Amino acid sequence: GDCWSLNWMNNTEQIFPNLDTETVEQQFEIVKKMTNESHASIFGDLTYIYKEPISVFMGNPGKDAETAEPAPARTCSDKTTATPDVMLEYLKKMRDMSNDMEDSDRLDQEIRYHTFSEGKVQEILEQISHQVTGSWDMVQVFSRHPQTIEHPGCNKDVLSAFFSQCYKMQTHPYITKNLYRL
Repeated sequence: GDCWSLNWMNNTEQIFPNLDTETVEQQFEIVKKMTNESHASIFGDLTYIYKEPISVFMGNPGKDAETAEPAPARTCSDKTTATPDVMLEYLKKMRDMSNDMEDSDRLDQEIRYHTFSEGKVQEILEQISHQVTGSWDMVQVFSRHPQTIEHPGCNKDVLSAFFSQCYKMQTHPYITKNLYRL
């Protein structure tokens, strides 16, 4: 799995069975600080869910769970891959394992295509940021420091337009690691 998922599970297991002691907001911030290999994202109408305890979404563990020992913490290792990079890493692994020259060439071509596309996505997002802000300095700030989305409806419209006009997330999953620039 990716580090975000492992860190989220670790955090949940550390507070289990007391899932009502931590809010969605607190858990998100804790896991975000623990994670450096994945892009932190949270979805939904945060005006309603942000202050809710985790137990609202994970259920009530019941009386038997209070005596259970917490599971040992999982750790991120060299084998973890950030979610947006899974497809490219899979293609590289398949190429490295292939004994067929034709298959290896096809996989190389697909890897080059997606690597080029990822660079193109970064370029397009920088251009959009520049058009919105009118400043290349602000583009650099956005690329180094993800901003809080203050108007999720507007952001949803921008992302929908990007996915319908530029790239499909289903066939280009690596673009999600750059969407914070919008």
